[in-house]
Amino acid sequence: MEMARAFETKLSALYKAGKIFGGVFIGRGHEAIAACEGVYLQKGHDVYTPFIREQAGRCAWGDSVLDSAQCYLGSARGIMRGREGNVHWGKPHEGTVATISHLGAAVSVAAGMLMARRMQGKTNFAGVICIGDGTTSVGSTHEACNLIAVEKLPAVIVVTNNQFAYSTPNSQEFACRSLMDRGVGYGMATHECDGTDFLQTLQVMGRAIAAARAGEGPQWVVANTLRMCGHGEHDDAAYIPQELKKQYADRDPLAVARRQVQEQGWLTAEDIATIQAECAEEVQQAMAQAQKEPAPNPATEDWSATSWKPTRY
Repeated sequence: MEMARAFETKLSALYKAGKIFGGVFIGRGHEAIAACEGVYLQKGHDVYTPFIREQAGRCAWGDSVLDSAQCYLGSARGIMRGREGNVHWGKPHEGTVATISHLGAAVSVAAGMLMARRMQGKTNFAGVICIGDGTTSVGSTHEACNLIAVEKLPAVIVVTNNQFAYSTPNSQEFACRSLMDRGVGYGMATHECDGTDFLQTLQVMGRAIAAARAGEGPQWVVANTLRMCGHGEHDDAAYIPQELKKQYADRDPLAVARRQVQEQGWLTAEDIATIQAECAEEVQQAMAQAQKEPAPNPATEDWSATSWKPTRY
């Protein structure tokens, strides 16, 4: 969570300085949800489909901030070889689905990866598929979730309800009482948590992922929070009421987590300060390295989408 916050703070500064082109999407307010997904997964064994605000999840899963920096800055040495900026990158060979716009399309891709693992005879695996409240209204999401439920795939659908689909509030997105009802409709086990509460989110994600991994079928997790920024750095979020912004300013997931880990005796204030300094240094080095690396050269490229080459088809 600290690494994601440090990285995205630097990312925002570079964007505003004109060093990054395209969209920049910040996960402020989402960090606890993302981190608590990734920490229970095993790279190379499980499947992870990160949301556009899942930098903390990528870090917990085991990806480096250098991977993200290289994509945002268009480095030819990055995993996407400068083909794709911002967050639309992944490592399918390690189980990470590249983010797709619109986000609902990625749900069926992740379902296919889980079915492939089953057909290969693999066991004890799970997949976390991240979507937002707005994505639950996308047709491709419905089709994929229906397939996941019918096939009883070991998937955990994490719905991060940040209360706005870009600028559309929940009240104009769906008519059901709660997004939990949508999970019930698919026939999935349902869970809900306050996504600003680190310990509660950690416990709920742990239970859901363990249940999916144990063969108890797909799990639907609604994690409630507020996007504490615009849809992207180009958006001033003027449509979010000031009173709502003020309410959530006191529930910053990083501030809550820092307090909770100290109360549990897991870390001291000095430990946290050390972690923050280490994260800031790693981010600075990653950004500096990515900015020095070359951009793609169209005269010499083979136009492969990623730097990874399959050994067989």
